[in-house]
Formats: sequence, structure tokens, C-alpha cells
Amino acid sequence: MSLQGKTLFITGASRGIGREIALRAARDGANIVIAAKSAEPHAKLPGTIFSVAEEVQAAGGKALALQVDVRDEDAVRAALAQANEHFGGIDALVNNAGAIKLTGVQHIELKRFDLMHQINTRAVLLCSQAALPYLKKSAGHILNLSPPLNLATKWFAQYSPYTVTKYGMSMLTLGMSEEFRNYGISVNSLWPQTMIATAAIEFQLGSRESFKHARTPAIMADAAHVILSSTDRSLTGRLMIDEEILREHGVSEYDHYRFKPDSHDKLMTDLFVD
Repeated sequence: MSLQGKTLFITGASRGIGREIALRAARDGANIVIAAKSAEPHAKLPGTIFSVAEEVQAAGGKALALQVDVRDEDAVRAALAQANEHFGGIDALVNNAGAIKLTGVQHIELKRFDLMHQINTRAVLLCSQAALPYLKKSAGHILNLSPPLNLATKWFAQYSPYTVTKYGMSMLTLGMSEEFRNYGISVNSLWPQTMIATAAIEFQLGSRESFKHARTPAIMADAAHVILSSTDRSLTGRLMIDEEILREHGVSEYDHYRFKPDSHDKLMTDLFVD
């Protein structure tokens, strides 16, 4: 189970889970395309495509930093073409870029819903379509960071605009897995069992206080590694939880993934997970 020599195109890889997936693959000696908007440091959100590229190289991988807005069709297609030319192919697309606003229909600004739809659902379609010519050649992977389709009304009651855009990603996972079957391409979704401690969540919640109830992004990176290392469509068309896929591959202990490993505070279950 190694990604040595494989090329991963990861959107939103300048921080958080995307960065962690990049570094985990880099330790295998993978080629990582860091495709994100953050080319300049942000006052509240650390990490840029260039800082992650340096980390990837230090971890043993090769890096290509590309500033990409996943809403821009021309930019996405150009970036994938550049990545293919630079590394001689693409083996996996990780649709990690995301936007969140936990607001109901009554109060959501339409431009905010448009942003979530464009970065969550539409970008998965666009990036997957643009990557398809390269993934056909590698019989590669598409991995979407999106949840199981849990239709309990509580996941719609307070923030259905966000829910719709994330579930749209998961429905595309199911559709593309069947649509791309003849190309040997595996398409899956991955979602955390618990809240993950990231700068984006800190920014959304306004503090790091909740991190004592969270895990680090490393658990998602290890789970993504299992999925992206699989061959011959042995994993495809699944909406997986990080714990679930790790358990299937022999991992039964998760305490080392806690943000505070020595804490006995109850972990906070993530959205869309009962």
C-alpha cells in the first residue's frame, strides 16, 4: 500500500485535511499537485500552496504548486493539463476544496449559497470532468470529501443550503462510479466520524475551545491513503467514514488521532453522522 511515484491533484491543499493528505502521500514518495487559491499568507488561516510544497518536498515527495480557483473552468482545465505535462500523468484527483455556512434558508445570502454550490458541488463536477482524460489513462481515483447521504431531517432543519451542496458531491460520487466503470476509475467519498481540528473550523467557530473534542486531520489522511492505494476498483462507489475504512484495514485504536491525546473529553460527532 504505497503511493510512490503516483501523482495526486489535490484541491484546497494549502491547509487542513487537504494538506495532511498531501503530506501523507509525500512520505511514500508521491508527486503532489497543490491546487488552491492561497498563494499569499492569510492573517487568520495559515498555509499557502508554496509553504505546503516545501513541506511535501521535505517529507520525500515532489511538489507542484498551482494557484487555482475551482470555480474557474479555464483555470481548472489549464492546471490539470499543466500537472499532467509536469509529472507525466495523473493518478488521483482529490476534491477537498470546500465552503461552509451553517445557516438556514430564511437567512442565507444567495451569494453565499452560490459560493457553496460552486466550490462544493459544481467544482467536483468540473474538476472530475477536466481530469477524466488523464484518469482514463491511469485507471485512477477520484476522492470527494463529502458525507454519507443521511436523510434524517435534523441535517436539513437548520442548514439545508450547506447540506444540499455537500450531498450533491456524494450523489456525484455514486453517479461517476457507475459512469466511469468502463474506464477502471474508482470514485469514492470520505467523511470524518468526528470533528476535525483545522484552522477553517477554528475560523468558523471563532475559537479553538472545541478542539478538545476533535481529532487531527491525520485520521482523514490515513483513511484517504487506504482508499487511494486500492487497486482494480476494489473500493468504489462508497460514501465512507474514516473510522470505517481504517477498521476494515485492521486499525482498531484511534486515540493517537485526538487533538489532545491525553484528554478524556467526549469527541464531537461530525455533521451528517449519527
